[in-house]
Amino acid sequence: MLNQEYNLNYIINRIPERPIIGIVLGSGLGEFINQLSGKVQIPYHVLKGFPISTISGHTGEWVFGYIHNIPIICASGRFHIYEGFCFEEVVMPIDIINNLGCKKIIITNSAGCLNTNWNIGDFMLIQGFIDYSYMKNSNNCSIIKLNSPIGKIEKVKTKFNNIGYNIRSGIYTWTLGPSYETPAEIKDIISLGGHAVGMSTVPELIRALEFNLDVIGLSCLTNYGAGIINKNLSHDDVLKISMSRAEQFSEILSQLIQLLN
Repeated sequence: MLNQEYNLNYIINRIPERPIIGIVLGSGLGEFINQLSGKVQIPYHVLKGFPISTISGHTGEWVFGYIHNIPIICASGRFHIYEGFCFEEVVMPIDIINNLGCKKIIITNSAGCLNTNWNIGDFMLIQGFIDYSYMKNSNNCSIIKLNSPIGKIEKVKTKFNNIGYNIRSGIYTWTLGPSYETPAEIKDIISLGGHAVGMSTVPELIRALEFNLDVIGLSCLTNYGAGIINKNLSHDDVLKISMSRAEQFSEILSQLIQLLN
């Protein structure tokens, strides 16, 4: 608790005002921070007891700034259970965002696509999630819905789909990793209602729901799940696709921030 209070005060003392929206940036999606004005960057390593990102594509810093004159704060770099962190460490960015006073949050990721009618490089708005890790829901893999402004999101989705961005809506599924899912697991996840799969995000979504935050989840679909097509999966390919979609991602995220404001 002492470290949490110290870290919160450290951040507050270095930013000009409290943010109103918090954002968690996923693998290869950190280019968004280049769109911000008045940036204040705080590396994770200067905070006491705060985890350090170890995965390529995760910078490992807090970035405060403005977009459309809206003060926001981004966690550029997240943590994963497979890195050896516990659940409470993985969700520390959500704790910070909530304690800064943000009641609205956007959580992003790069994810595997489970629908062959969708294209690699498409985006998916997360309507709900499945905890396939069984860490927080040991009895079944039911779909948990998010607290999201559905009507406003649909307007953003329609706007971008009309100019060819292909924004889908669906259910995100969390697996522990670090290995990619097997073809048999992918088939099972599809049967449960999953449209995308990845090794992050659900812990943060669970914590955000515990705080009763308004949540938007956004996935960049960077590969097909194992067994869907005949191609080996690699993190380098994930980063390549997510970085190639950085401009479109930033435009969509900018619009979502405006609708949350």
